[in-house]
Formats: sequence, C-alpha cells, structure tokens
Amino acid sequence: MRNYKGRIHSFESFGTLDGPGIRFVVFLQGCPLHCKFCHNPDTWPSNGGEEYTAGGVFDKVMRCRGYIATGGVTLSGGEPLLQAGFCEALLELFKTAGIHTAIDTSGAIPLHKSQRAIDLADMLLLDIKSPISCVCSELTGQSNENALATLEYCESVGKRVWLRHVVVPGITYDDEALKAVGELSRQYSCVEKLELLRYHKLGASKWEGLGIPDPLAETPALSAEEFARAKEIVNSLH
Repeated sequence: MRNYKGRIHSFESFGTLDGPGIRFVVFLQGCPLHCKFCHNPDTWPSNGGEEYTAGGVFDKVMRCRGYIATGGVTLSGGEPLLQAGFCEALLELFKTAGIHTAIDTSGAIPLHKSQRAIDLADMLLLDIKSPISCVCSELTGQSNENALATLEYCESVGKRVWLRHVVVPGITYDDEALKAVGELSRQYSCVEKLELLRYHKLGASKWEGLGIPDPLAETPALSAEEFARAKEIVNSLH
C-alpha cells in the first residue's frame, strides 16, 4: 500500500475551499476532460507532474497533521479518480490514521473503476459541469452519464456529497440551466451543500503558456451581479 506509485501535480498544505475545515489538498496529475473553463490545463497530461509513492504523500501530509486536525485531506486534480488505485492506497493510509478524507471529482470515471475509492472516502465534492448532457459534452468533451451515475451511487450508499457547479457567461449562466442544477440538487438526500463557483480568467495565462487555444478567450469573467442572480435562481429550487 505504501509503495503504490502515482503522479502528483502539486500540494496545498492550508486549503480552505476544498471541503470542511482546513485541509491538505493533494492535486493528482491527469484528467480525461478538457473543460473549456479549466484553470489548470497543465494537469491534463497523465504523464506530467512528479511520481510519488502513497507512503511518501502520506508522510508529507502527516507533517501537517496539527493544522488539519479539524479538517482533513482532499484528493483533487486534474481528475484524481483517473488514478483510482493510487487514490485507494492513499485513502486506506489516511483512514488508518483517522484523517477525514474527501475526493474532489468530476465523476467522469466509470463506477466500475472508481467505486472502491469512493467507498473509502468520507465524502465527495462532485463537480457537475452541467446536468444537461449536451451542454456537458460541449464544455468538456464528455457527457454527464458517469457523473450522474456517481451521484446515484452516492445516494444509494448514503455517501456525503457537496455538489459544485461553475457558472460561465453564455453557457451555464442561463435560467433553464441554473434551474436544472437546483432541481438536480434537491432530488438527492445525500447532497448536503450546493456550491456555485464563478467563472474567472485566472487560468488564461496557463492556456497561453502551454500554447493551447483558449476557447473562452472572449468570454468575460462572471460579474458579482450575475453571480448573485445565479444564486437566487438556484436557491429558489434547492
């Protein structure tokens, strides 16, 4: 278990936005989606980042145990469940140590590959790109079938879930699309929280630096007024 190897993009030792409390966030390398609004396209290649053993990551986290005592560890990415076996090894180590764990995932990985890691985690932060399949495909290159199946599975086993959704002008900033997010959220008792996230331009320089054409180069960041309105629409149904 300690010797299981995987690829890591980066670490954040004092995260406050990726689950409850103060958390150590492990960003795994690789993602099968190419989201148009991605602010970390450098996480996409599976052969990028740096190789670590599960034991090496565990030891690094445990040096910060005092800081995350009321929070825990979040496996993020990229798409962490693309390296499902590595996630399992990490989650087993943290479980043995009594550390609370979360997986920040798009749900893009089929359940037959991701289920064991999901079972080991204390909760999921599930990023629903869009509950409308054609919109999800336009945004990411993949339908939402696996994400919705992941949510259904979490409901069936009572897995704690926080839903996340990025609001993008001209795409997901749309009354019907936002209503669909609110309606999806309220259908599931496992969903404790729905977090809307504002589309921003902070990742634009990474697209440029990697020489990848930015499909949203002409799309403005979501304004505070638009974000407040999006919240009102979703909360009216959530």
